[in-house]
Amino acid sequence: MANIRSSEKSIRKTKTRTLQNQVKKSRIRTLRKKVLAAVAQGDNALAQQCYNEFSSAADKAAKSSTIHKNTASRLKSRVASQLSKSTAAN
Repeated sequence: MANIRSSEKSIRKTKTRTLQNQVKKSRIRTLRKKVLAAVAQGDNALAQQCYNEFSSAADKAAKSSTIHKNTASRLKSRVASQLSKSTAAN
């Protein structure tokens, strides 16, 4: 356990930031699953709407350094690829 006041504050800040990052990452995973579920059902309108939400959440997480910007880009690209395949099939 920290004995110095600044170290104690640092520990508190780390806990808060860790919790915020977990929430952001969880939201990205949930939104990604929603997009892929909509693609599997063949509902292109819903899939596009969910993709827009997912894309925004991924960009915001990358902006705040929760995830790396290339990771956000890769996730968006892979989901967009699935979305375009389903759109082309219908």
